[in-house]
Amino acid sequence: MEPMNNNVMSQGKKGPQRRNFFSRASEVFHLFANRSAALLGTAWAFAVAVLIILVWGATGSAFHFSDTWQLIINTGTTIVTFLMVFLIQNTQNRDAKAVHLKLDELIRALKGARNKMVDLEKLSDDELQTLEKEFQRLHQESRDGDTHVVKIEANDN
Repeated sequence: MEPMNNNVMSQGKKGPQRRNFFSRASEVFHLFANRSAALLGTAWAFAVAVLIILVWGATGSAFHFSDTWQLIINTGTTIVTFLMVFLIQNTQNRDAKAVHLKLDELIRALKGARNKMVDLEKLSDDELQTLEKEFQRLHQESRDGDTHVVKIEANDN
C-alpha cells in the first residue's frame, strides 16, 4: 500500500490538486486538539488547575477580595471553558466516527448480520425508536425462552 501524500487531495484528469486552506486548517486543528486533549486530560493538568485556584484564593486577602480579583478568575475560567468545548467536541466526534466505522466493519463482516444496521446514526428519531422497540421485543423473547438468563438475573437481585 502506498503512503498517503498530505499535499495531494485527489488525482484526477487535471493531475494532483493541492489541498485548500480549510483542509489544512482542519488538519492543524485536529493535530492541536489531539495533543491538547492528551495533555489536558492528565492528572498533572488537573493538579495545575487546582494549584491556580489555590493561588487565586490565597491572593484574595491581598487584593481585598475586590471585583477585579473575582473578574480575573471568572474571565480565565470562561475563556478556558469556551476553548475546551471545541477541543472536547473535536476529539469526541473523531472517536465516535472511528467506533462507528469499526462497528460497521464488524456488521459487514459477520454472516447473518443485517447490513441495514450500518449507518444507524443517520436514521431519524422515529426510525431509531422503532428499531429500539424491535430490540426490546427480541430481548424480552430471549429472556422468556432462556432460563439461564432468568437464573442469572434472579441471582443478581
